[in-house]
Amino acid sequence: MAEYEKFTFDKGSDIAIQLELVDNSGNPKNLTNYGVAAKMKRNYNSDSSDTTEFLSAVNAPPSDGIITCSLTNIQTDALRVGNYVYDIELSYQDSNGNTIIERILEGKIRVSPSVT
Repeated sequence: MAEYEKFTFDKGSDIAIQLELVDNSGNPKNLTNYGVAAKMKRNYNSDSSDTTEFLSAVNAPPSDGIITCSLTNIQTDALRVGNYVYDIELSYQDSNGNTIIERILEGKIRVSPSVT
């Protein structure tokens, strides 16, 4: 089950979310051969034109278990002020070639206005 977290983003700012993932033993999760994806929308039923994708990557070395999801100031400036929903997912292929997806974080994002 995914963890839940609320964030506030300032419109027009660069944003980076860094997650340090651990396994059941509390050790860094080895993310070798994992992919990561993150998206935000105004609501769960929004169409694709209302979707903002984060630039998401597993940091090197993948054995440290760290991922980063970021938005540029241009992306956040294009967002409307208000509330959004988001999630972050890991993916990998099992030994049978099936893609396995695990949602690791979800929640709400509040985009606050900017004067400058």
